[in-house]
Amino acid sequence: MMSFARTDTSLVGRWWWTVDRWTLLAVALLIAIGSLLTLAASPAVAERLNLQSQHFVLRQMIFLPLAVTVMFVVSLMSPRGVRRISVVGLGISLLLVIATLSLGAEIKGATRWLQFAGLSIQPSEFVKPCFAVVAAWMLAEQRRREGVPGGLICCGLFILVASLLVLQPDFGMTAVVAMVWFGQCFIAGLSMLWIAILVGLGLVGAVAAYATIPHVASRIDRFLDPASGDSYQIDRAMDAFGQGGLLGRGPGEGMVKRVLPDAHTDFIFSVAGEEFGLIACLIIVALFGFITLRGFARLLREDDLFILLAAAGLLTQFGLQAVINIGVNLNLLPTKGMTLPFISYGGSSLLALALAMGMVLALTRRRPNLAGLP
Repeated sequence: MMSFARTDTSLVGRWWWTVDRWTLLAVALLIAIGSLLTLAASPAVAERLNLQSQHFVLRQMIFLPLAVTVMFVVSLMSPRGVRRISVVGLGISLLLVIATLSLGAEIKGATRWLQFAGLSIQPSEFVKPCFAVVAAWMLAEQRRREGVPGGLICCGLFILVASLLVLQPDFGMTAVVAMVWFGQCFIAGLSMLWIAILVGLGLVGAVAAYATIPHVASRIDRFLDPASGDSYQIDRAMDAFGQGGLLGRGPGEGMVKRVLPDAHTDFIFSVAGEEFGLIACLIIVALFGFITLRGFARLLREDDLFILLAAAGLLTQFGLQAVINIGVNLNLLPTKGMTLPFISYGGSSLLALALAMGMVLALTRRRPNLAGLP
């Protein structure tokens, strides 16, 4: 167990006594559970795709140490450092998103991935946390300094980000980014008139997507009326929860991973339900709830608007992504290809979540009035 004396003035020593160690522990538990479930779910998927049985496991193990390092290094930063890497990260990730439109590999009708040295990267995953922090900075600057058009810049960036995500297309991620951005605008004190306008525009956009995009309409129709189309994945996921019961069938004994194409990603929660049971699923849900609510609780004492908006946006994003994934698995929401944070397989998702959680840990650290504190 890591331990430092309170008199330790080194960078890591000061980090240890100011970071939220309970959140750190909860994230570590999620990562451990994710590694276990990847070992349980991915070999069957790999064999079905005629790959080496440990193909996905080995790839995830490549990204895991890098993700832990990213989270630790970012959590050492000051709010100014978090802001700087977000600006740089947003610029680079937006350029890569633009590149996917012409160079990206098409998978399941979407061009969201770029291939590098045999590995695929999804740049839009990094847009989410970086945009949340940059938007917080712009909204805070408008309140802090007269004449700074932070709100207009923020709106312009949102339109750019949303447009690029729609072009991929990725409507689920667009909706998450929009909801997080709307929440930040609300916290920043946006007038009720503008809130009503944004809500109206969101509803119009949702109706337009349903009316003009066949696969969006199909997913919503199948959710409202399962008999209207193919509901194979949801049916198998629900069967998995039923078979798992309270304590599960046991590690390696699940059947859903043998028939679901996305058992190691979008539907890994159903694998957890079948093999480890209801209690394990409730523990996973409790960890997500604990991390999100504890983060907001630490923000109650925060008087810096940028830190408040940035951390609130990142925590909302984290919690919302978990709610959507679990809701899809439980047939409470229409199907959407969204990973379960720190648990689903996916290198880009893992690295982006590590970046986001590192930012949350950095922004929610206790900061006594000491000039030298990072």
